[in-house]
Amino acid sequence: MQRVMFVCKKNSARSQMAEGFANALSDGEFGIASSGLEASQVRPEAIAAMKEVGIDISHQRSKALGDFQAEDFYAVISLCGCGVNLPPAWVTRPVFADWQLDDPAEQPEIFPRVRDEIRDRVTALLAELRSRATPT
Repeated sequence: MQRVMFVCKKNSARSQMAEGFANALSDGEFGIASSGLEASQVRPEAIAAMKEVGIDISHQRSKALGDFQAEDFYAVISLCGCGVNLPPAWVTRPVFADWQLDDPAEQPEIFPRVRDEIRDRVTALLAELRSRATPT
């Protein structure tokens, strides 16, 4: 099973929403996790934004990247431009992307827009991972 790590600064909003979408859209096909350069708390605005689209992330918790091993993951996605701050083992996984999405924690009114961008990008990522897993 391919495993995907979504990472952000504090694992409080963008990476949490990405984890929620990936879990909902992959139906157990991939191992999904999220973390932050440091752990904090899942923002209530992120929980509310996801609830608006029928996904409950209220059970998710913030986790530190240091709690995981890079070699356990096939794909690593940075959502905040923090890829430059990640240890080399994380950016050299078979799939790495740095999406550099706006931080809704700084502007709560943009949570719905950022959430929708994350949904679209996660959908495309899962399609890409499925195509890589398909024998040619």
